[in-house]
Amino acid sequence: MTTSAERVRFADQDSPDVGPGDGKRLAQSLALAGLRAACAAAGAGLAVMTVLALAGWIAAPHSRLGLIGVLRTASALWLVGHHVAVTVRGAGRIGMLPIGLVLLTGAALWWAGRSVVRGKPVTGPRQVVAAALAVAVPYSVIAGVLAIAGRSVLAKASFPQAVLAGFAVAFVAAWFGAARGVASWRTLGSLMSGRSRSILAGSAGSLAVLSAAGLLTAAAALANHERQFSAVYGLLGPGLVGAGLLLLAQLAYLPNAVIWAVAYMLGPGFAVGAGTVVSPTGSVLGPLPAFPLLAALPTGPHGSGTSPIGAVLLAVPYLAGVIGGLLVVRLDPRTTVDAAAMRGFCSGAACGAILGTLAAYAGGPLGDGRLSAVGPSAWQVTVVATLELGIAAAVSAGAASWWLSRTHRRERPSPLAQATNRPNVDASEDREEGGHVIYLDRWAADQESADRARPPRGPSSLP
Repeated sequence: MTTSAERVRFADQDSPDVGPGDGKRLAQSLALAGLRAACAAAGAGLAVMTVLALAGWIAAPHSRLGLIGVLRTASALWLVGHHVAVTVRGAGRIGMLPIGLVLLTGAALWWAGRSVVRGKPVTGPRQVVAAALAVAVPYSVIAGVLAIAGRSVLAKASFPQAVLAGFAVAFVAAWFGAARGVASWRTLGSLMSGRSRSILAGSAGSLAVLSAAGLLTAAAALANHERQFSAVYGLLGPGLVGAGLLLLAQLAYLPNAVIWAVAYMLGPGFAVGAGTVVSPTGSVLGPLPAFPLLAALPTGPHGSGTSPIGAVLLAVPYLAGVIGGLLVVRLDPRTTVDAAAMRGFCSGAACGAILGTLAAYAGGPLGDGRLSAVGPSAWQVTVVATLELGIAAAVSAGAASWWLSRTHRRERPSPLAQATNRPNVDASEDREEGGHVIYLDRWAADQESADRARPPRGPSSLP
């Protein structure tokens, strides 16, 4: 099947070949398949969390935590994988949760969305939404039931947040999975307008550059603080099984560290407790929790100006905006200069909104005490990223569009030159092309003057 045929098939959601009875049977089939897929995705996630909770219980047995407690801990970890905050007795609300678990949960739900549409006559966007809802609705019910069943004296999760977060994560991931199961990414992109596709490509390019730079920055900071990292491990003394679980926890928090590094490069930085800040122009920190990833932060309160490395990091967002603007023009090079600049700014603003949302998910409270504010500020990241990325993308997109138009005008000959340099074409060829033939006699005026000067001859000249 060609791409154009597949695009027509996906866009034709109201096909006349599908009757009301067929639509009802398809809805029932999607509902049953969505229920099975939601149960399978939730069961797989719970199985993984139960194995991890059992490993931790075996490595560090506790007399007050039996198998029922292990199952409750597994259900709490599963809810944490949907970014559901947990209230712990004596500590407060724990809201800074690992984004890595959300990515794993989203991967399972993406597979669930693909499995729902596999082998079924799903041909339109409305049916894809129906498939996503068929997965999200029962999945949110499962999340609510686990939030109630997993409550204990030590910890409890919020029931409304569990239902809403479970539905949101399941719907988004299942929608992408179902859409990908129906058509390829190229076909899905071709359904968008050229303006939307160029803005999306610019935002994705800027986000990719910032993510790669954030990952490199976090890795370099950890490598530079290797001694502190080893000291934290020695202080914890986790043992073999505990070291493995601690490594998994750090991998789950690694996306959070990348977003923190991006907030650092943007300028606002992030906080690790009330009244603290970590930014390129200076850092003020207090006592830190004994977690190995936090060993990459500067220890003790201090202030400093912008170092050369800090200046380079501050230039990365502008570079990301420039790349985003170039991608905007690359996907739609026929736009005018002002339209390209506007699209470039929109791509930067969209990337800023995405970064602000990720910053909100990357932080949160770690209790009711001094660590009630941890992570970057979502609104500051959104505003600063929109300005830096948007302006840089607008300038680069406008400049690239102006250069392309200038090059095109230079390479294209003018209409006067085309008419002058046009070779003699036979009239029969022009008639075959359906055009009009105009004969021009350059010596007509001379001939007319000669006729007037010639004496009259014959009777026709008499008055």
